[in-house]
Amino acid sequence: MQKRLTAKDWILYALIAVLITLLLLVMYQIDRQWLRLTEMQTALQAQAKDMRDLRSAVSSGTLARSDNAATATTTPAVAAAFNRAHAMTQQAGYAQGDWSVNAFGNNLKTLTPLVSTDAYASDVQSYVQESLITRNPDTLEWEGLIAKSWQVSADGLTITFQMRDDVTFSDGKPLTADDVAFTFNFIMTEAIQAPRERAYLEKIASVKANGKYEVVFTYKEPYFEALSLAGGMTIFPKHFYEPYLKTPQAFNESKGLLLGSGPYQMPDPKGWTPDKGNVELVRNERYWGDVQPSYNRILWKIIQNDSARLTTYRNGEIDAYGARPNEYADLKQDPQMMGKSQNFEYMPPVAGYSYIGWNQERGGKPTRFADKRVRQAMSHLTDVQRVIKDVFLDYAEPAVSPFSNTSKQHDPALQPYAFNLEKAQALLKEVGYEDRNKDGVLEDAAGQPFEFKLTYFDANEDTKRMVLLLKDLYAKAGVKMIPFPQEWPVMLESLNKKDFDAITLGWTSGIETDIYQMFHSSQAKTDGDNTISYKNPALDSLIDKARATVDEATRMPLWQQAEHIMYDDQPYTFLMRRKTLAFIDKRIHNLQMTKLGLNRGLLPLENYVPSAQQKYQQ
Repeated sequence: MQKRLTAKDWILYALIAVLITLLLLVMYQIDRQWLRLTEMQTALQAQAKDMRDLRSAVSSGTLARSDNAATATTTPAVAAAFNRAHAMTQQAGYAQGDWSVNAFGNNLKTLTPLVSTDAYASDVQSYVQESLITRNPDTLEWEGLIAKSWQVSADGLTITFQMRDDVTFSDGKPLTADDVAFTFNFIMTEAIQAPRERAYLEKIASVKANGKYEVVFTYKEPYFEALSLAGGMTIFPKHFYEPYLKTPQAFNESKGLLLGSGPYQMPDPKGWTPDKGNVELVRNERYWGDVQPSYNRILWKIIQNDSARLTTYRNGEIDAYGARPNEYADLKQDPQMMGKSQNFEYMPPVAGYSYIGWNQERGGKPTRFADKRVRQAMSHLTDVQRVIKDVFLDYAEPAVSPFSNTSKQHDPALQPYAFNLEKAQALLKEVGYEDRNKDGVLEDAAGQPFEFKLTYFDANEDTKRMVLLLKDLYAKAGVKMIPFPQEWPVMLESLNKKDFDAITLGWTSGIETDIYQMFHSSQAKTDGDNTISYKNPALDSLIDKARATVDEATRMPLWQQAEHIMYDDQPYTFLMRRKTLAFIDKRIHNLQMTKLGLNRGLLPLENYVPSAQQKYQQ
């Protein structure tokens, strides 16, 4: 039986139809708005690109400027710090665009400046944050970056910087002298986790803004690196970091608080966490520099396995590969590898060194390594020459001390500790170690066996091979070493807590190395970098004197005296400085050797990819 539609039904159907029509109209409007937003975003990106191109053209002098009615072409000045980058833009194939894609060998614990302690985080931060001055890689002289000029007082205790007035942070806020003064005060706040930086900045009495673009550093006493310390301090935006003075624990436990004035920025300056794995920076569209950076993005992939890193490079997914010694010769004969790569083999002039650190105090009590005769014995048992030959295939040189073998700080008369089993056994016997129960392991007077754990990074195959070799060498003297591989974050935690027997790691190095941070007794405090609790008042005195001596000719003999003490004390067994064995994709252009090493990654950025070879469009 059929039912006729009533008027009520018709009204209901009409309302439904109207609602559906309205819904469709709303969806259509939303779609138009999204489309409009996309168009606006595209237009803004295009406008930003045009501005960059215009700015680059003006700064490079390829675009004529008209000054009122004048028609003559003028070439604006490019700050000295940008001269090398500017020269790159003049090359025939130069182009902006593409990404720089790299790999980190372990996951990062945090990217927050001051809180982070590893070189990888420092690498990322260098693209985001800047300082007042930078070092010229050809002359090694300091040049102004954010500073235009500076004056040093006659007594060396006051340095006054005049700053550029056109620098902004990546969020558009201007960078002024207040930000520089704030940075110093922020670091010196005890509640902020920055003991390493405070150890150096404690030489400074005050940092004060003298107007909007002038800042004055006043030192408590002379310091040989006064200019580099003041001018090299990375500048924190006050408006971004100041709120954390009220909640310092939030800063200390943060993972990704990173904002600055550099050529690149975090997509979310507060949002990065270790579980994201990769680290990605995007172009700072507001970058103030005289030469705009070439890449659109800088990406670091986390690839802990050496073989996986090589495969990823072969597949063109990362731009560079640092070869292991035992594969280097074969890779140089590999047509596929050499067909896509530029090859570099060199000892960086500022190469860092690797070491074994002997922890001398644990849980408030001295360890067996507190006696320097034990440390000397361990250095004699650590056959560095054999490690270099068997594990690193001679692509390294022995390290005698923290000072580079080519540095004026180093006394060439000092030779590396040679392997000497008899001398090591004699030293250990002098301390009281003997194989009392004839089990092949030395015991102390109380019958406790000489055994210890050597902590090392578990993903490094070469370190693993070295540790196994050392285990056999130590066993010859009756010393039982237990390899103790650790993941990187766990290893850093052990280091910070000074909770280890011995550990093998490395330090980066500079033109002139200040050893205060690692070896001065005052830095054996909690969170300090004297993680092995090494203390020697005579060395402290020499470090203090050397740091306070501005005259180089007077300072170098002091460093050499300090080196002699460390050579005798062996707080570390200094291992080696390794060569760089690099393969870099041929699409990366303008790679040059400088006095600081290869210019890949130097800032202002000096590398680019020609348009025809670019892979990434965003």
